[in-house]
This record gives sequence, C-alpha cells and structure tokens, in this order.
Amino acid sequence: MFGPFKPAPHIAELPADKVDAKYKQLRWQVFAGIFFGYAAYYFVRGNFDLAQKGLIEAGMYNKAELGFIGSALGLAYGISKFVMAGMSDRSNPKVFLPFGLFLSGLCMVLMGIMPWATSGVMIMFALIFLNGWFQGMGWPPCGRTMVHWWSKSERGTIVSIWNTAHNLGGMVPGAMVLLASAIYFNTHGVQATAKDVWQQTLYYPGIAAMVVSFLIYFVMKDTPQSCGLPSIEKWRNDYPDNYDEKTNEQELTTKEIFVTYVLKNKLLWYIAIANVFVYLIRYGVLKWSPVYLGEVKHFNIKGTAWAYTIYELAAIPGTLLCGWVSDKVFKGKRGLTGFIFMILTTIAVVALWKNPATPEAELANYANWYENPYQLTDFILMTTVGFLIYGPVMLIGLHALELAPKKAAGTSAGFTGLFGYLGGTVSASAIVGWAAEYYGWDGGFYVMIAGGILSVILLFIVMVEEGKHKAKLADHYGK
Repeated sequence: MFGPFKPAPHIAELPADKVDAKYKQLRWQVFAGIFFGYAAYYFVRGNFDLAQKGLIEAGMYNKAELGFIGSALGLAYGISKFVMAGMSDRSNPKVFLPFGLFLSGLCMVLMGIMPWATSGVMIMFALIFLNGWFQGMGWPPCGRTMVHWWSKSERGTIVSIWNTAHNLGGMVPGAMVLLASAIYFNTHGVQATAKDVWQQTLYYPGIAAMVVSFLIYFVMKDTPQSCGLPSIEKWRNDYPDNYDEKTNEQELTTKEIFVTYVLKNKLLWYIAIANVFVYLIRYGVLKWSPVYLGEVKHFNIKGTAWAYTIYELAAIPGTLLCGWVSDKVFKGKRGLTGFIFMILTTIAVVALWKNPATPEAELANYANWYENPYQLTDFILMTTVGFLIYGPVMLIGLHALELAPKKAAGTSAGFTGLFGYLGGTVSASAIVGWAAEYYGWDGGFYVMIAGGILSVILLFIVMVEEGKHKAKLADHYGK
C-alpha cells in the first residue's frame, strides 16, 4: 500500500507501568471507531430497499427490474469485500475505513438529488454497483482491528457486540423514512406515501454517512504495536493453540494470505458455501419485506418503515445471545450454534409467509398497524426473523477470523463474504424478485425457504468438520 493507506509502523513500547491504562483506553476508543464506523456503512447499505416501493408506485420500475438493479450491490460487494480484504490486511484501518464510507455515502446522495441517476435501469445498476464496491471497504478493516485488539477467548463476545452495528445502522434508513414522511405531511398537509418520499430515503442517509466518516478518522488507530503497546496475546497472556509469533505478528505477502491461509483452508470453504444460504434468507426478507408487506399484507409506508426498523433492532439482543451461547454454552462451537439458529430462522420465515393478510373488508376497521391483529402478527414474525438471522451471520464472520493468522484475518472473512454476497445477496435480490414478479410471492418464499433448508444442511456439515478440526489441533499440540 502507499501514502496514508500504509500500515502504521511499530514504535517503541511504553513503560510497563503505563501499558495497562493505555491499552484499556485505546481498546474502547478503537471499538467506538469500528462500531459506529461500520454502523454508518449500513445507513447506505439497505436504504435503496425502502425506496423500491416508491419507485414502483411512481411507475418507474417493476419488481423484476428492481431485483436486477438491487443485485448490483451484492455482486459488487461480494467481489469488493474479498479484494478489499486483501488490501485491508496490508493497510491502515484509520484511513481505509472512513474513506470507503465517505465514497459510499456520496453515491447515495447523487442517486437522491440527481434526476439522471434514476433515469434508466443500467444507470441505476451502475451507481448501486459503485456503492457496493465502496461498501466492501467496511468489514475487512474492522475484522483486522478486532483480531489485533482482542484475544481469542474474548472474541466471541466482543464480535457479537460489534456485530450489532449492522442493526444500529440498519435502523437509520427506516427512521429517516419516518422523518421524511413527517416532513412531507407538515409541508403538504397530506399523508405521505412511498412515492412521495423515496428520494429522501436515498440522500438523507448518504449525507449522514459522509459526516460520520470524518469523525471516525479521528477516533481510529492501527495495531497496538503502532501505539507503543505489546501484542494482545502477550498483554492478556492468552495464546491460541496454533499461535506462532512470527506468522501472527509479521506482515504476510499477498500469496501467503490468499493461497496458504485462504484457498487451502478446507473448513473455510465449508463455511463460505453455508454463507450463501444464510445471506439468501437475511437479504431475501430484508430487501423485499417493504414491497411484500405493502402489496400483500396491506401495510402503509409508516407500518412498513416500523417493521423494517424493528427487524434491525431485534437483531441486537439476538446477536448478543448467539455470541454468548457460542462462547459459554457450546464452548466456541460456532457451527453448532449457527445450525440451531438457522433451523429456528427458517421456521419463522415459513410462519411469516403463511400468516394470513387482513381481509379487504376489515382494513377500514384499523387505523394503525398495531391495532390490526393480522399486521401485528406479521410485525412480530418479522421481529423474530431479525432476532434470529444475524447470529449465524456474525458467527460465520467470527469463525473465518479465527481460521487464519491475524495478518490474513480480513481476507479470510472477505472470502466468506464473497460467497455470501455473490451467491446469497444476488439471489435474494434478482432471483427472489424475479420469482415474485412472475410466480407471485409464493414463488419468492419458495426460494427463500429452500435457501433456509440448505443452510441448515451445510451448517450441520460445518459442525461435523469443526469437531474434526479441533481434534486435529488437540492431537498436534498435545492437548
């Protein structure tokens, strides 16, 4: 890497009596940087999903076209997350993380305020692709930071806490739709619809992301050694079984990262393939729920925004519970924990599909979604899916971080993201959208439920292989 992107050099270690206080201070400062920085990436990750119903109502695009446009994000992000991970493992996260955030926010601002940006399918596809490419600069520097500042025995808990940044950030677009709706109502004196506020759904979150990017730059740090501190393993006296100071603390070549520690890692391949179907469920529900709830379940724009927002909010306790169960109940068995959570997630998706819509004759009886028993049940089921699905998402990323040395951790996680986004997110957008357009919403749910079943099967295989992997390590290191 070059210029400001180069890793910060190691400096002389601080006196022993100052190390503890400095470590504790900087750990939480750095955590604030990666938490709020990554949350801001989600301001502009899913906000296009909320704009889709307005684009349909405006007669600009149909579901199949929007599915094709939306697939650009997963396509670009999947490739970028892997490519940028290799770059991030050799970069300074203090610069890398906020730089990508600023550019991603800029893309959404342009889409919201420039008429030409939404004037054709291919133009929108190109801008969403560009946004997805910059989004790939978010996860890898966060993964690199976590493996340098937290040791393995505490990583399950800290990664699960950090992972809730997805959901804190993912709530923001829904909240901004409610804000835009309120502003429109006050300005025009009429109830806002999705058609009225779709542009604000794009540029409000974009502006917010750009502002946050400047703040994150001043908070972030690179490695502990660049701050005059010892490695995290040395400070906590917490060394993994296969720890080797040379490979864990020395910068690796591109070939060593990609070939030795990623492409030749069998267990990493298993969790990467499983990630395809975990992401199909995650984004199948997230991307299409605003349209599905409006068209089939008769939600208005406010009800849809609330459901979308609480879906993300519910993921916070769900992810924390999943991380705790993984660490404390199943003693680091990430595959087993994910297997159980995906069974429950698939059941919740089936229940959301099968819950009946409000009969047309009864719609006038309910002024708000929370007074309508049919819509309230849908709301609870959406919340349940959100509570369950982000745990397996977090575990696969954590598992990938733990399957490679620290200097290759970002690339390892990026590899699983490549599969999740290229396979899962593209399928969730393009295939679910195509199935819903030409075979009705039953067709869209068949695709998502099939993905849920396949994720359960693959995570069972991961669980078995994980046991074999741990047994080999125990034999090799005599434990």
